[in-house]
Amino acid sequence: MEIYNSNNFKIGLKIIFENEPCVIENSEFIKPGKGQAFTRVKLRKLLTGQLIDRSFRSTEYLKQADIIDVKLLYLYQDHYHGYFLNKKNFEQFYVEKKILFNKLQWLIEQHSYMATLWNNQIISIIPKNFINLEVVKTTPGVKGDSVNNNTKVAVLKNGAIIKVPVFIQIGEIIKVDTRSNQYICRIKK
Repeated sequence: MEIYNSNNFKIGLKIIFENEPCVIENSEFIKPGKGQAFTRVKLRKLLTGQLIDRSFRSTEYLKQADIIDVKLLYLYQDHYHGYFLNKKNFEQFYVEKKILFNKLQWLIEQHSYMATLWNNQIISIIPKNFINLEVVKTTPGVKGDSVNNNTKVAVLKNGAIIKVPVFIQIGEIIKVDTRSNQYICRIKK
């Protein structure tokens, strides 16, 4: 395992801080006129997403995190876990649903996703930014309703509930932004 001196911190470097994997989001080397040089760093904890501001003296060092990003095939889920497969070596991984948070609703079986592994355990799955899904349930739009209310609630094929424009009907395919859970546009068949 590599060790990094604080003078060599770079954006995107994955390190172990307080026994958790972190990624450096911002790094600024400061050499004051008086005193010892230091590096001001913004770290994001990969397990919780927490952002930390911290200064390190030039004599401090941190260990490199054993983090890799790999493409995995999403297989299925049960009550407690989501299951994935590495198509290169057929190694199977499982991850607790609480780690996937709200990303689980955007995972489609038999599709590939980027996964972040730490010590050979999945700590994060990155769904695609945009996916196309069918609307399976929504209220019908009423003529003149767009004056007061221009959105309504719709249930998608994967069970997700989002707001859509009033003109969207059951059976239509829509494009959804998975980062913000928002409707983007209607897809023509």
